[in-house]
Amino acid sequence: MPPFQRFTPLVQSLPATVPFVGPETQERAAGQPFRARIGANESGFGPAPSVKAAMRSGAELVWRYGDPENHDLRQALAGHYGVTARNIVIGEGIDGLLGLVVRQIVQPGDPVVTSLGAYPTFNFHVAGYGGRLVTVPYRDDREDPDALLNAVLSEKTPLVFLANPDNPMGSWHDGDAIEAFARALPETTMLVLDEAYVETAPPDTALRIEALIDRPNVLRMRTFSKAYGLAGLRCGYALGHPDTIASFDKVRNHFGVNRMAQTAALAALGDQDYLTGVCARIHGARERIAAIGRRNGLAPLPSAANFVALDCGRDAAYAGALLAALGERGVFVRMPGVAPLNRCIRISCAPDAELDILEQELPQALAALG
Repeated sequence: MPPFQRFTPLVQSLPATVPFVGPETQERAAGQPFRARIGANESGFGPAPSVKAAMRSGAELVWRYGDPENHDLRQALAGHYGVTARNIVIGEGIDGLLGLVVRQIVQPGDPVVTSLGAYPTFNFHVAGYGGRLVTVPYRDDREDPDALLNAVLSEKTPLVFLANPDNPMGSWHDGDAIEAFARALPETTMLVLDEAYVETAPPDTALRIEALIDRPNVLRMRTFSKAYGLAGLRCGYALGHPDTIASFDKVRNHFGVNRMAQTAALAALGDQDYLTGVCARIHGARERIAAIGRRNGLAPLPSAANFVALDCGRDAAYAGALLAALGERGVFVRMPGVAPLNRCIRISCAPDAELDILEQELPQALAALG
């Protein structure tokens, strides 16, 4: 008799995909830690001292489950943005919320529109629920709203993904362009607008919160992982119409956002002075990474995120070889996954000590490539 098949045909058909190979995996393979961890778009500047103090105090209560309603954090975010708590859902980072969106909207075989080379975790969720990815190319190293809209209309998709600013290139569109794109979508198409890097972007990048909050087919996703420095705690949120937000309660893991994450995020939101200072340091780090790249013959792309993409001026094989050469020298960076974006390497903003290592090792890595 054939062995009992425990998994659904869909799951059996999927490859064992890991969207990101973590630096820890690479460190274990190399048998030593990286000297400069500047590839995962974390904030090496860390959270505010006030956040660390709140976490130390909150540690006494980690034996308790987190509030399943995330009440205090939702209320604080509502006050911060001038909306109601009914406009906000909290999740285990944007990644967790993306999975919940796809679960609610995508049926097997449904077309889902995104950009070729955009954030791969979204694609991972679409495949996991049986959706069919429809991709459009970047234009001038930016996601192309016009091409995305054309694909939406031709495919009659229930879901489209757009990041602003974009990962992996750091490019961005102004808020007016994003609002126009959202308003041009059919009511039957949900827009997931990933704004993970919005705090580090120029002021006109983020459209007004109230501009789209009344549209049931728009979800704006933000996070405490980037500028706030809390990537390890996994806490993000979505802003949207109350009816759209309420649907998350049908499927979300109500205890998924742990107590410490809620405590830290609440304290981080309350310390906007620290956030302002970190964003200034990120801006300075972007300029330094760009300068290091130029001195070594690499072309920095303009960035509104907490990283800079450096154009290596060749193909993916060369960029991959440079990435490997840096890894051998203890410098962890990443690169985009598809052409033509994969001619670049991507370097995260970091404190000076880590960028000093990059500055020292990049010319050696390039020299090793001949």
